[in-house]
Amino acid sequence: MRIMGLDYGSRTVGVALSDELLLTAQGKEIIRRKEENKLRRTLARIEELITTYGVEKIVLGLPVNMDMTPSERSQLCLEFKDRIERRTDVPVIMWDERLTTVAADEIMDELGIKGRERKEYVDMIAAQVILQDYLDNRKE
Repeated sequence: MRIMGLDYGSRTVGVALSDELLLTAQGKEIIRRKEENKLRRTLARIEELITTYGVEKIVLGLPVNMDMTPSERSQLCLEFKDRIERRTDVPVIMWDERLTTVAADEIMDELGIKGRERKEYVDMIAAQVILQDYLDNRKE
């Protein structure tokens, strides 16, 4: 069994996968699209990854404000969750993604990733941070 982590953005979805022991999260890829509402290919790629890696659960970052109130993107993420579940029958757990971008920036600093390269990795690393936080805090 594996768990997939997703960081849903306006034009990208960062993807991370757990190891089979559900101990660690590894960044997998960034799915890019030209327009925010064009999700057909994004959903198809997520479905491919689910099949290829035997994913049985998805953890999707939920953007909330620091005071835990819904952010502007919260509703879009909940709609994305519904679309994934309808298409794949894989349960999606919403996970607080506050400060994941900050954590991703710190990781890129440690790795020496600079300038324009950062945009290439930030969403995937954010998905990895979301998934690792879930793995570290789950009560199964």
